[in-house]
Amino acid sequence: MLTHQITAAALCLKEGKTLAYPTEAVWGLGCDPLNEAAFQHILQLKQRPIEKGVILLASDISQIHHLIDALPQALQEKIMTSWSVEHPNKRAITWLLPAHETIPQWIKGNHPSVAVRVTRHPLCQALCQAFGGFIVSTSANPAGLIPAKTQYEVENYFNDQVDYLAGELGSSNEPSMIIDARTGQVIRN
Repeated sequence: MLTHQITAAALCLKEGKTLAYPTEAVWGLGCDPLNEAAFQHILQLKQRPIEKGVILLASDISQIHHLIDALPQALQEKIMTSWSVEHPNKRAITWLLPAHETIPQWIKGNHPSVAVRVTRHPLCQALCQAFGGFIVSTSANPAGLIPAKTQYEVENYFNDQVDYLAGELGSSNEPSMIIDARTGQVIRN
């Protein structure tokens, strides 16, 4: 993994651009979650309603600790264990967490919670670290179409409307499982 590519990709995010990058199972589209114009660009590309909300991707617990601090200790430990590097080939898990006041409404959509995943994908970890926090992560495809599994497929969907961080997908065959932390309900299996 080339440091200058990661640095350039993080700079794209800081400049308000949309970035396509490989995740654990599919290619994702990302932006600075605090930049509403960048977020609106992703919604436009995906033809996705704002009400649905999106996932925030982080490189480690320290980037999202403020979202789990108020949860019971046993639940915090369960969430942190699910993101553990001890299980690198396990399917990624995204948790619906109580939305902190610092999370913009456009990220949550019409939900009282925010979807968060601490990634085990080395390229995504490096990107979030270089950016200095969590980033938006939503599948790289227009609504109703199959999520891209290659950069070529992303280019067919979006051409030059996004910037690219080249790399390999992780080892998962499926997008992340989504679990509501408060109820334990599996939202996406």
